[in-house]
Amino acid sequence: MQVEIMAAQKGNILIVDDNKSIISALEILLSTEFGEITGITNPNLIPSELKKKDYDLVLLDMNFSAGVNTGNEGIFWLTRVKETWPEISVIMITAFGDVETAVKALKAGASDFVLKPWDNEKLIATINLALELSFSRKEIRQLKEREAELKKEINREQRHIIGSSPQ
Repeated sequence: MQVEIMAAQKGNILIVDDNKSIISALEILLSTEFGEITGITNPNLIPSELKKKDYDLVLLDMNFSAGVNTGNEGIFWLTRVKETWPEISVIMITAFGDVETAVKALKAGASDFVLKPWDNEKLIATINLALELSFSRKEIRQLKEREAELKKEINREQRHIIGSSPQ
């Protein structure tokens, strides 16, 4: 079990942003530090992309429609991701950030909140912490599954006794 976690230690990241330049910049920055980096511009593709690969982290823009900067689109997709893949850490990223939006994102399940333009070192540190959280959640899930298997094995009904006795 520990081998599975160690193998994924670099972390696979999905970047979701409507700006292709942002995706390219993040791919260049993150490709040397982490595992597989995938970028998509359409948030409607998030569910199918998360089903395709084992991601550990989603970097999610908060706004996808031109002229809209409420963050509601990002919160919607954050909620969808966390409902189906609760172990995946999600870091919200936006150019239109304020304390209220950040609090809203964190309450909805985001691991962190990053403003554009970002500081490279701080972003990498933030991603590392969020990945550790994802790895811990996955390890806990695996341990709980193993515990359930062992309990089931211990408690299963013994139907056949094999052995011999003078009686």
